Amino acid sequence: MIGEIPDVPVGQSYASRVLASEAKVHRPRIAGICGTKATGAESIVLSGGYKDDQDLGDVIIYTGHGGQDGAGNQVTDQSLGDSGNAALVTSHLQGLPVRVIRGSKSESIYAPRSGYRYDGLYRVVSYGSKLGIDGHLIWQFRMEAALDTPTPAIDAEQLPVDPLQNDVQAPAGNDAPERVSSNVQRIVRSSQVKNAVKSWHADQCQVCGITIETPGGTYSEGAHIQALGRPHNGPDRTDNVLCLCPNCHIRLDVGAIVIEDDLTVVENGVPSGPLRTHPRHALSLDCIRSHRDRWRR
Repeated sequence: MIGEIPDVPVGQSYASRVLASEAKVHRPRIAGICGTKATGAESIVLSGGYKDDQDLGDVIIYTGHGGQDGAGNQVTDQSLGDSGNAALVTSHLQGLPVRVIRGSKSESIYAPRSGYRYDGLYRVVSYGSKLGIDGHLIWQFRMEAALDTPTPAIDAEQLPVDPLQNDVQAPAGNDAPERVSSNVQRIVRSSQVKNAVKSWHADQCQVCGITIETPGGTYSEGAHIQALGRPHNGPDRTDNVLCLCPNCHIRLDVGAIVIEDDLTVVENGVPSGPLRTHPRHALSLDCIRSHRDRWRR
């Protein structure tokens, strides 16, 4: 079941994984990812199982499945062939929402104090590989809260205590708090940066050379080489942007296209020719190498 479960509101608590499974919010009683490559991921559990996870509230850097021993140490490399990891890739490629359940074992300030809690729908916006804390290859998935999913409340008891504030009197609060709409925080991308790159190349794809003609004019997309935001933290500059058609854009984003230092385009491991360039469009080798390393580890 992809998406929301009928009659299960965001914030619904469960005392155990068994109860969450019976409610079909997260069906497996042990596995952290529910889904298959064919269907996509139904749900994930974020409960401190992997050291490299990062929980930022409306953004989650979720470590894929596999390669751990019984003590929770990463002892072998992870693989995208694992059914759970492959399911998250399908969710990314098809734009499918994933249910997120947080568990109390996580050290996150957004985790519930006990049991498990359904925290709404998130989307897999990007993924890539890196060397994890234990020195083995891991796959990580950046997940962002869907538009109508509120950021979970912070558990104040898990925040560091400032001893200088111990004497501050507690505020009275509000017996009948209002409900307000919540917006998800997004990275602000500069349209001027992308428009400059697309203008230099006259909307011609730098990889395949196609120019898409529409009734309103030509169309192309500005694609960041080193992805913005955690965990990649690429810059929003013209030297980190390519002018691509939609097909080549998605292929760049999922690692089917990488670029060598001499600007040779490599498609699925096979060199296919030089990247189309423009005299005014310099490219950052650091960004190119970061993208290539992300997919070649």
